[in-house]
Amino acid sequence: MTLFEAFILGIIQGLTEFLPVSSSGHIEIGKVVLGVDVTDSLIFSVVVHGATSLSTIIIFRKEIMKLIAGLFQFKYNFETDYILKILISVIPVFILYKLFKDQIESVFTGNMLLVGSMLIVTALLLTFTNFKKAGEKQVGFGGALIIGIAQAIAILPGISRSGATISTSLLLGVGKEESTKFSFLMVLIPIIGGSFLELLDYLGKPVASLGVSAIALIVGFVAAFLSGLFACQLMIKIVNRGKLIYFAVYCLVVGIGAIIYSLSR
Repeated sequence: MTLFEAFILGIIQGLTEFLPVSSSGHIEIGKVVLGVDVTDSLIFSVVVHGATSLSTIIIFRKEIMKLIAGLFQFKYNFETDYILKILISVIPVFILYKLFKDQIESVFTGNMLLVGSMLIVTALLLTFTNFKKAGEKQVGFGGALIIGIAQAIAILPGISRSGATISTSLLLGVGKEESTKFSFLMVLIPIIGGSFLELLDYLGKPVASLGVSAIALIVGFVAAFLSGLFACQLMIKIVNRGKLIYFAVYCLVVGIGAIIYSLSR
């Protein structure tokens, strides 16, 4: 992987992790367009996911600090309740990962037909929210589980994680600001936890065996981190203004393009 490829894929990851257009789908498209070897890019994917997690932590640092402070009061309060809901939301993706890890990894092979089809599904989901009247509810325990199921389904490349979780929250009648905050906070545990487990597989291996240079990893990390900071703040404004329909059109166009590309090969 060249430094240019690392930079471009880092930018793609940072922008699409937060915007409802599927980071995994766009990374797969990027790999195909740039001709990046899929097996050589696994460690790179872990690094750029870590970068976007850091972006989330910085944007929501005040909320995270409040949750931690409330948790260490060692009593059942709002913060403890909220953290429990986040933990519940993680259950579906944890079960899916434990039971079907190999099958999940097998779909990340540059399958443009799958990516395109799932992008169209994302477009439909975002379109549904356009016709849903904005609610004012908070996320409940049942809602947290449903949103968690949406996050688990979004493991498929082309299904936007932020699009799926935020749309599901909105369809459940949760307020716009709360939907965005819960969606971004709930992903921290599976991404950080998953990245840590993946990194364990690379411990002790020489850098040369990774297929990606240390400089390329650094370039990708910085690109994903900076673009992630921008995209996260932008997404908060977009949801509050109810402009998800534009991303539905984008996903539809890109999805159709990916399908046409796949069938024409």
